[in-house]
Amino acid sequence: MPWKMEIDPLGSLALSALIAAVPILYLFWALAYKRMKGHWAAISAVVIATLIAIVAYGMPINLSVLSIFNGFIFGLWPVCWIVVTAVYIYNLSVETKQFEIIKNSLAAISDDRRVQAVIIAFSFGAFLEGAAGFGTPVAISAAMLAGLGFNPIYAAGICLIANTAPVAFGAIGIPIVVAAGVSGVDMMAISKMVGRQLPFFSIIVPFYMAVVMAGWKKAIEIWPILLVSGGSFALTQFFVSNYIGPYLPDILSAIISIIATVIFAKIWHPKESWTFEHEGAALGRAKLQFSAGQVFRAWAPFILLSIFVAAWGIKPVKAALDQLATFKFPIVGLDKEVIDHLGKPKGAVYAFNLLSAAGTAILFAGILSIPVMGASLSTALKVAGRTLNQLKWPIVTIGTIIGFAYLYNFSGMAITLGYAFASTGVIFPFFAAFLGWLGVFMTGSDTSSNALFGKLQEVTARQIGVDPVLTVATNSSGGVFGKMISPQSIAVATAATGYVGHEGDIFRFTLKHSIILTIMMGIIAMLQAYVFTWMIPQWEQVVVQAAQQAAKAATPSGIPSEGIYYLIATFVISFMIVILSRVMGRGVSR
Repeated sequence: MPWKMEIDPLGSLALSALIAAVPILYLFWALAYKRMKGHWAAISAVVIATLIAIVAYGMPINLSVLSIFNGFIFGLWPVCWIVVTAVYIYNLSVETKQFEIIKNSLAAISDDRRVQAVIIAFSFGAFLEGAAGFGTPVAISAAMLAGLGFNPIYAAGICLIANTAPVAFGAIGIPIVVAAGVSGVDMMAISKMVGRQLPFFSIIVPFYMAVVMAGWKKAIEIWPILLVSGGSFALTQFFVSNYIGPYLPDILSAIISIIATVIFAKIWHPKESWTFEHEGAALGRAKLQFSAGQVFRAWAPFILLSIFVAAWGIKPVKAALDQLATFKFPIVGLDKEVIDHLGKPKGAVYAFNLLSAAGTAILFAGILSIPVMGASLSTALKVAGRTLNQLKWPIVTIGTIIGFAYLYNFSGMAITLGYAFASTGVIFPFFAAFLGWLGVFMTGSDTSSNALFGKLQEVTARQIGVDPVLTVATNSSGGVFGKMISPQSIAVATAATGYVGHEGDIFRFTLKHSIILTIMMGIIAMLQAYVFTWMIPQWEQVVVQAAQQAAKAATPSGIPSEGIYYLIATFVISFMIVILSRVMGRGVSR
């Protein structure tokens, strides 16, 4: 017999919310105060959450265990799959000495650590977020910064801070698409609203990163390049989100930002380059020691990665790959065995998307990178084995923490916390940002946070007389700042930088910045709700829903031929890059 979820088991929303918050508060304590290793913090938090779900919420033991299992296998695939394949490409680049060429080419642009962080963590990381999301940007950019010589805690922490402003439009706009689907609010209206919130932070974040790294005075020294990087990103993000849609803001903004920043860095450079204390004084811009062909060859694996990840984000490609190899398995004993607070049975179907997973795109890039880097098959296999061994504990951490999030979702604890935030009345727009923040902290995903709280944001806004476009968008915009403290994201960052076991240090590093930025987002939401109401776009839900239903009815069945054409083009271009890199990059010593 199905079990009915109870969102106020103690008869007092305040008390129920307090007991539901205990496992989250414990996680904060374990990571920030005790500096517990990530996997032990996650495992113990799951145990506490399970006890509360069973004792306080009356959730049957079997449903508790199965919901954790459901989340854990999702953590293994597709999330950990992304991390493993991304770190593999980096490790192979290091093993074949190609990363030394990458380091030299970046040092030739600028030997200033602040500038390198902006280019890699903010601009390049935003491109990866827009194309794939789900941990890819942190895994790649943090590994690259660590390889350049950044202190691991700064390599991880800076990438987590940088991976904020792009997150709401990540993975080809999936968070916005999900927010619209769950809340019933027009997708384009949400895209416009987010595009009228996050560009402020797109300008702020590069400055914020520089201040965190080097202090206020040293950050101001490079304000022109920070303004070029963040300003070019923010302007593009605003125009694309408001006039094109939610699918391309990150990718187009990142490309513009990379080009503008690199060109400007060639023209303008700070009088003194800044480096970390442990490095000593900078020696000035490095001389490029390799030919253009050799540099191209060294960067080719990451060019291939970008091409494949971007191609996998195209809707027809994803649809074609899903049709070819996606296997769905209902979680027996959990699927439709939980009745939510609205009286609807919750589905629990695991989709094993073998080909369409972003990690598979990165794997193809990794396979093609083997001949590009000149690695032997034995070297490639040795690096693969070493990568798996390196990531064994992060895999446990990621799987466990997503199991934790699923338990919160299926037990009703997440909804309890949501309703507690919703009870704040007229100041709810401020707390709407923290509700999104909490959702991302728990799940590690802005998409999941929107799925969890999108409808609650819409309903609450109507009750207090605020336009639901604002609160639903704020859930996504505020959620991005929970990314930097999410145990899942921190596990990815520590794995990429070889800092496994120090998750608590990273959490302490990013916590205050996460709270400060979320408060700023909450203040912006309050001002837009009651002062600058003209910033909220207008929408007509009925018309939009009719158009969406018509488009859905017109969608053809079967494998989209357009997706196959894109796939063929992707592989043709990639093989051309492999051949070109081998021809142009001859003479690279390893």
